[in-house]
Amino acid sequence: MEVEANPKRCRQVFKTMKAHGEHWQYSVFFCVLKDIDRVRMQSQLEEAMNLKEDQAMIVDLGPDEQTARQAATVLGPSLPEADSGMVVV
Repeated sequence: MEVEANPKRCRQVFKTMKAHGEHWQYSVFFCVLKDIDRVRMQSQLEEAMNLKEDQAMIVDLGPDEQTARQAATVLGPSLPEADSGMVVV
């Protein structure tokens, strides 16, 4: 997630993502979302962002949380324990 030089937009994007998932690193969030929740999250992001300047990437890591966690390669401290109900963004 890259929100260029606008602290207000950056805070709004962070709040939006925090509401939908688990904050892993500076701009990485792990979310397990139903289809409708993913659509809502994307819509909220589009409202918060300046789409001409800002960028976010949504990566679908599979159909369930276990598959997504297995797809992640972690160097350093391990991933947080599974917290059911949360797609890495």
